[in-house]
Amino acid sequence: MISIGFVYDSRDEYLAEGYTELQVAEFDSEQTMASIESVLQSLGNQVERIGNGRKLAARLAAGARWDMVFSLAEGLKGRSREAQVPALCELFDQPYAFSDPLTMAATLDKAVAKRLVRDAGIATAPFMVMESNTDTLRNWTHYPAFVKPLAEGTGKGCEHASLVENEAALSAAASSLIQRFNQPALIEAYLPGREFTVGIIGNGADAKCIGIMEVLVNKDFESGVYSFNNKEHWERRVSYRRPEDPEALAAGDTALAAYRALGCRDASRVDIKSDGNHQPVFLEVNPLAGLHPTHSDLPMLARQNGIEFEELLSMILDAAKLRLGLDPDASERLKASA
Repeated sequence: MISIGFVYDSRDEYLAEGYTELQVAEFDSEQTMASIESVLQSLGNQVERIGNGRKLAARLAAGARWDMVFSLAEGLKGRSREAQVPALCELFDQPYAFSDPLTMAATLDKAVAKRLVRDAGIATAPFMVMESNTDTLRNWTHYPAFVKPLAEGTGKGCEHASLVENEAALSAAASSLIQRFNQPALIEAYLPGREFTVGIIGNGADAKCIGIMEVLVNKDFESGVYSFNNKEHWERRVSYRRPEDPEALAAGDTALAAYRALGCRDASRVDIKSDGNHQPVFLEVNPLAGLHPTHSDLPMLARQNGIEFEELLSMILDAAKLRLGLDPDASERLKASA
């Protein structure tokens, strides 16, 4: 048995402080936190709920320690907000699950992540960053284009207006996002092919793909964009399937290569989309993938591949335990897992 400090951003707590539904969209519901806590306990661990990063900081400064911090906290502000909890853990020499601060920060800034995977020889669409609404787009020639906030998750800012056919529409869409989200806009050449999301668990050479899920968005909803609204209401708007064809398997290979190139640890979910030639192309990676048992993509794709929620969390924990030297038997359990 190990002691686990459970860190998270509670959606209800931030709503009570006056934040909007959109601002807290990435944060966790009480149902999610209760489900995770219950499973972690059922796996034989001693779990203590801590709360958000500020509460963790106070506990660490007061001398509290655990065998492992298991954090889903996204943070509130800045393009490095997902790096705040792991950086805090490193400051106090507190072992923790999931990726380190550098990877957390690099992957939230989608342009930084794309540069890193591109330099590693992994396909990614042409892109540029529009810093302000006065930037010129005269050198951008890749139409249709897709525009979204530089450092957001959960499909925030991905909408009908994100898919544009000309410079005027692109300028208007990018300017709107910059104003609404108070950050630069990422502009990418639109990829017309199939869309996949891939679950990865493990570390380094031992990391493995646990499942590939194809995302099929109903064209009647926001032009088939995997948007914030479509994700939130996926039951009516989105279909998911488990593909096994060569293109899907190549998407899994691309995702695993990106995971390793970005230095992801323990578990992540990687988004891939194919170009017009059926070549899978890297979109982005989420090193803090949502863990709602039935609503989040990682548990959904795991279940499609015969991995129930309890086993998924067990595999993530074993990857972290093995990396941290907390359990020598974790390696054999990971090898034997689905």
